[in-house]
Amino acid sequence: MAYELPKLDYAYDALEPNIDARTMEIHHSKHHQTYITNVNGILEKLGGDFASMSVEDLLGNIGNVPEDVRGGVNFHGGGTDNHNIFWKTMSPNGGGDATGAVADSINASFGDFASFKEQFSKAATGVQGSGWCWLVSQGGEVSIKATPNQTSPRTEGLTPILGIDVWEHAYYLNYQNRRPDYIGAWWNVVNWDEVNTLLAGS
Repeated sequence: MAYELPKLDYAYDALEPNIDARTMEIHHSKHHQTYITNVNGILEKLGGDFASMSVEDLLGNIGNVPEDVRGGVNFHGGGTDNHNIFWKTMSPNGGGDATGAVADSINASFGDFASFKEQFSKAATGVQGSGWCWLVSQGGEVSIKATPNQTSPRTEGLTPILGIDVWEHAYYLNYQNRRPDYIGAWWNVVNWDEVNTLLAGS
């Protein structure tokens, strides 16, 4: 199955002033599309079972991908899935503290939401170069995981339920080198309803 660029649930300008419309447009229509185009090209050449796998299953079984294309699948497949999650876990009606089962899991693992938010923001700020910071689920427990470039937590048997893209292309037009400011603004658009849906399915 060929992967396709997902339609956003909101307009490019809907997350302003936290994330600007121009960044959203370029990030979604150019960067995300490039990852999708490239992984589709790799899978088309591979054929067989790989060509019909969901991107989630593909990344979860990355060790079965032929070694000569594994890096490309990890990068472009990861970029495809990571962004699918990123768009869905943001909303113009988002922000605030975690709710529902996610809040319970966060409290169990971190003590309270404030402690989690501080630790997550620190981990996201500390990613060297390009990468992501995630809230991941494993066996019902949640933890923070930073990954380089476009590597997905799925490649380590973890289920990503919330992630922030800290590649410079995600924030540079508006925030330049002020990554902590971008991270602080991103909390204002986190879609906890969607995070709860992902947790329930993990």
